[in-house]
Amino acid sequence: MSFRQNHLLGIETLAPDEIVTILDLADRYAELERGDNKHGDALKGLTQINMFFEASTRTQASFELAGKRLGADVMNMAMAASSLKKGETLIDTALTLNAMHPDLLVVRHPHSGAVNLLAEKVNCAVLNAGDGKHEHPTQALLDALTIRRAKGRLHRLNIAICGDIAHSRVARSNILLLGKMENRIRLIGPPTLMPAGVSEWGVEMYDDMQAGLAGCDVVMMLRLQKERMDGAFIPSEREYYHRFGLDAEKLSAAKDDAIVMHPGPMNRGVEIDGTIADDINRSVIQEQVKMGVAVRMAAMDLLAQNLRARRAEKGAQA
Repeated sequence: MSFRQNHLLGIETLAPDEIVTILDLADRYAELERGDNKHGDALKGLTQINMFFEASTRTQASFELAGKRLGADVMNMAMAASSLKKGETLIDTALTLNAMHPDLLVVRHPHSGAVNLLAEKVNCAVLNAGDGKHEHPTQALLDALTIRRAKGRLHRLNIAICGDIAHSRVARSNILLLGKMENRIRLIGPPTLMPAGVSEWGVEMYDDMQAGLAGCDVVMMLRLQKERMDGAFIPSEREYYHRFGLDAEKLSAAKDDAIVMHPGPMNRGVEIDGTIADDINRSVIQEQVKMGVAVRMAAMDLLAQNLRARRAEKGAQA
């Protein structure tokens, strides 16, 4: 197994063999989840702190469950109601954390790059649970695992990512990961929801769903991130659904065995028709949620192994 990282801050720094290492271990944890004994001891004796500066339901629950399944002491810090309201800076927060001696720190933050800054200042392994519009690495990894389990491979697939790409850290991390694994990526959405400089990303762009979905193996829908929009990016939700919402008619352009994905939470009737989202033959949305815990278990296990190795090395030198 090759995994050389001290932190998991984004997909950008991961090599293809490291991505495969995480997915292979996550696959094993996913099988463990199906059994009666779901617990391991990879994080026994370690402390995991979840710091969410932005509201989250599924990601925070998934990280908490992953840590507990592996035997960690898990603590959730409600950052929205914390010292930050009283004016504490991110650096001060990092110094406070160091005094608590955590081993794993899971951080979600509304500003891009904030998690990287924290990682430079703390003496533990940091996992990025989403920072601004930058990256959301564990979401991309769980999407990759879901695709690999459904399709039997994670290379040379035609993958469409549709919707609000400009505001989506999920899209960015997925484009990086799926590109590294040699897939053909198509971005579909209105020009107002395409990020600046997207033409240099090595992807194909479409503003028509039928044309973009033609012959696709995977259809990945994205949530309209209204909380990150300042101004009018779409005429109306109704108009958006008519042109870019996934329904049976638009999906018929993709391959007959194409799978449908969504990172959640879903706006039914805006990004995706409810009947498509619930179609057990096409939708793998529930599978994505299940893979979330397994992927986060694998990532924390691998980071903890490297953390222990570094500490042992330091101890030997002392």
